[in-house]
Amino acid sequence: MGVLDKFASWLGGVIDGAWDFLGYLLDNLDMVAFLCIIVIAVASAVFVVISKEAMHSAFYLALTTVCVAITYFFLEAEFVGIVQLMVYTCAVTIVFAFSIMLTRSKIMGDESDE
Repeated sequence: MGVLDKFASWLGGVIDGAWDFLGYLLDNLDMVAFLCIIVIAVASAVFVVISKEAMHSAFYLALTTVCVAITYFFLEAEFVGIVQLMVYTCAVTIVFAFSIMLTRSKIMGDESDE
């Protein structure tokens, strides 16, 4: 058995494994969607912390809370997911965003005041 035959056998095994993995993913699309939501939630939570603009942090926080609410729906806790959307995303994040927008001119100071 030559090197080329061993490589062809190895490549055939890799292709068979890839097809098996693709079949597994297609059978478990809810797991794939769950993992995508979790990746988005973790990335947006990191951006809440590292964002230099306060408004961007507020919108990343809204995205994080929406992803957490979707996670609750995946866990079949619909009531908690709806409360998460209503209380955190709609109320707390919007109040945070409005407070930033309304106080920005007082914090930054207008140059015309001098």
